[in-house]
Amino acid sequence: MGISDRDWGNGGRRETGEVIGGTLSRPSIRVRDTAIAALVAVVVLAVLVTGFDLALRHRERDYLLSDIRVRTQRVTADLRQGTLRKPIPVEPGDPTLIQVVNADRQVVNATSTAAGRPLLSSVVPPPTARLRSFITCSAPVGGCVAIQVVRVTTGPGAMVVYGARPVPALLIGRRLEWVLAGFVVAVSALIAWATWRVVGGTLRPVEQIRARFGEITGSDLSMRVPEPTGEDEIALLARTVNSALERLEQSVRRQRQFTADAAHELRTPLAGLRVSLEELAMSCDSPETTVPVREALTATGRLETLVRDLLFLTRVGADPVDGEPLDLSSLAAAEIRARRTSGRGATGGPPSEIPIQAELSSQVQVLGELGMLSRLLNSLLDNAQRYAATIVTVTLTAQDGDAVLTVADDGPGIPPADRDRVFDRFVRLDTARDREAGGTGLGLAIARDIAALHQGTLQIRDGARGAEFTLRIPLAPHRSDDQEQ
Repeated sequence: MGISDRDWGNGGRRETGEVIGGTLSRPSIRVRDTAIAALVAVVVLAVLVTGFDLALRHRERDYLLSDIRVRTQRVTADLRQGTLRKPIPVEPGDPTLIQVVNADRQVVNATSTAAGRPLLSSVVPPPTARLRSFITCSAPVGGCVAIQVVRVTTGPGAMVVYGARPVPALLIGRRLEWVLAGFVVAVSALIAWATWRVVGGTLRPVEQIRARFGEITGSDLSMRVPEPTGEDEIALLARTVNSALERLEQSVRRQRQFTADAAHELRTPLAGLRVSLEELAMSCDSPETTVPVREALTATGRLETLVRDLLFLTRVGADPVDGEPLDLSSLAAAEIRARRTSGRGATGGPPSEIPIQAELSSQVQVLGELGMLSRLLNSLLDNAQRYAATIVTVTLTAQDGDAVLTVADDGPGIPPADRDRVFDRFVRLDTARDREAGGTGLGLAIARDIAALHQGTLQIRDGARGAEFTLRIPLAPHRSDDQEQ
């Protein structure tokens, strides 16, 4: 009946790299989109800058060699016409070196900057290919230079004109490539950062929806996820989720109302049945009649307890908790004292002769609803006394901002595999803790739901001999502050 808080999970987000089923989980959409954008940027920019690098180098090389070619061809023309002056004139600041070399490899004319220098190159073009252009870093002039060699005539003993010019620093080594690589890294990082911000902003409504959805529990289905403005896919998703939550809330409300109505309607005939059976029991004289009547009274009592549990369960799932400061120590002490006096608790369970040993810290204040916390405590004590062999131990302390209540018995215990299942409704274990011990199968389910409503937890762990139930509920704020002081 109804939906428990555990049906919704913990609302937690799976982190990138979390191990699930022995494998790493997929990274988040934001991480994937950022990585893809960065990778695409690197590839595209790498192709572009590589093309730019090759084009720039080719263009600069062609421009450099073309300029030297023009100057050497002008010198060659003047040499043929006999109008070449000595030294060869150049414009001020022009770094071009020009030498005219005869067949004996002697410099017969040169620019003032090339006079007295060694031969610019030892290359002599053949008559069939009078022009040679190349770049070398082993020229006698030192450094890297572009050289243009022109054979003046095709005949033997022809003079050769050499022109040389230093290669710009941009074209020497890999400096340009390092600059372009830095540009690729910087732009790719900028694109990755922009993608991270944009995708994060786009997915922010999804994260808000996820966070709010994780806060919704089976005991409070009235919450809704935030709906972004607009008509995009995220806004439509939020509206669809809210519509589904509305239908779910109505369905659960109808289910709870039906259970409450059915349980309420059963109380009157059960009460009448009990009265009739009690009157019949008092009027019976023979054991043959008294025994069946007493058995019928016992069964009726169990039915009444079941109906009462169903009614309480619907109230736990439907009513919000209006917390008020309560002394959990006094509440536990009063319930234990009542059981020692009457042998039964407030839940109306069967009398028990099992003693309760209590170690309760004083003034353990919590925020909660008295009736619910009393029912929670009674459910734990009923369960412990039902299965204990000789004694039940109750302890209450304040630890790390929580009130910690433990109820332990020395009974058969609960196998680890069943320790979560016992909190489900109407669950019976195939162990010594079976139906023969009594109970409706709702007590522990009610106890855990009440703990969850009080922002607490109820868990089972190994006790000294049997089962040990541990309840943790946040302390009231003023109590927490006192402890910190």
